[in-house]
Amino acid sequence: MTSDDLGPLADRVFAAVLFDSDGTLIDSTATVERSWTRWTRKYGVDPTDTKHGMPVIEIVNELIDPPRREEALADIRGYELKDVDGVVPMPGAAAALSALDSRTAAIATSCDRDLMEVRLAASALPAPDVVVTRTDVERGKPAPDPWLLAASRLGVDPVGCLVVEDAQPGVDAARAAGCATLGLRTTSKDGPDADAVVEDLSQVRFEKRPDGVRIGLR
Repeated sequence: MTSDDLGPLADRVFAAVLFDSDGTLIDSTATVERSWTRWTRKYGVDPTDTKHGMPVIEIVNELIDPPRREEALADIRGYELKDVDGVVPMPGAAAALSALDSRTAAIATSCDRDLMEVRLAASALPAPDVVVTRTDVERGKPAPDPWLLAASRLGVDPVGCLVVEDAQPGVDAARAAGCATLGLRTTSKDGPDADAVVEDLSQVRFEKRPDGVRIGLR
């Protein structure tokens, strides 16, 4: 790899880096697959219709008829909350968070608050002070609300932020918020359509300077 692989991100200085959680910082693939397989079988849903990177409530509302939505939502939330076997940090996640601090890093996830807390604890990652969940916003990804709230809580302009995401809805949300985007190929072969794309966080390094955060390749 060369510095050119980061394209427009290579020479920028960012006020903060905003991370997605599942597929970006946390590998929850095994529990997600087990939980959603169980759920789709119960409700007769095509597994390919479930969309990574979108909040659970949006998926349930899209796929389940109104009379069964409350039950369906409770089921998938229960399955995921009770299953943390195999939840571990993604490659490079701990180093990325450790390179930043409470003023330059945040998480914005499609998980509800309780599920995010369970997965963070299972992963043992050094979570930043600002963690925005689906519980905290009126609209989840692909709406820009999670990224806008994360930037606001850090006290920075979202236009000066870099979002790190593995899923297209999250990248679309980040662009709607005015953020730059770094995509990861952790959940799909090509990764999302972002300003730059790398395999995972182990391939990049973050450097905190007096004027902000720079990103480079390892």
